[in-house]
Amino acid sequence: MAQVASNRIDQIQDPELSIEQAIADYRRLGYGEKWINQRIKSIEVRKELTDEWERSGVEGKQYASLTDIITKTWSGMTTREYKHHKGLKKENLRDNMTNIELALNILAEASTTEISKQRNPKGFSQNAAVAKAGGNTAKVARAQLEKELRRTVISKAKATDHLLPEPDSGNETNDQ
Repeated sequence: MAQVASNRIDQIQDPELSIEQAIADYRRLGYGEKWINQRIKSIEVRKELTDEWERSGVEGKQYASLTDIITKTWSGMTTREYKHHKGLKKENLRDNMTNIELALNILAEASTTEISKQRNPKGFSQNAAVAKAGGNTAKVARAQLEKELRRTVISKAKATDHLLPEPDSGNETNDQ
């Protein structure tokens, strides 16, 4: 326990260690490098968004409500509905997104951040309008991609579908 506390203190003093730890944890869980890189980027984008929301007066449970607005706008589902669609219980939704889903979520959150910086909203209702606009950016991109692919990009795939196969299984990496 002392070692865990010491590691955490080190991570507080050097936040890059936390990122390295997250990468190591995802590798241990069997995620592929492309997925890990995208997931780390999504964490950075999310942090920028929550910092922007904090600056503009968002508090407490409003973060979850705004996240639901963004997610519902681009995916057609609230976070809870999306987790149910994937068969998740307590697992992290972002950890269970395919590369395309994660990319669209990143686009939605990064767009929301940039629109917020431009509009300078105050309070929940103005931030909700910005969240909808940011989510809509990803919704448009999703619609275009689905038109090209002739299929939905919203997947039931979850973390176990992202994981690398056991070394002796002979399967190829499924780096969704």
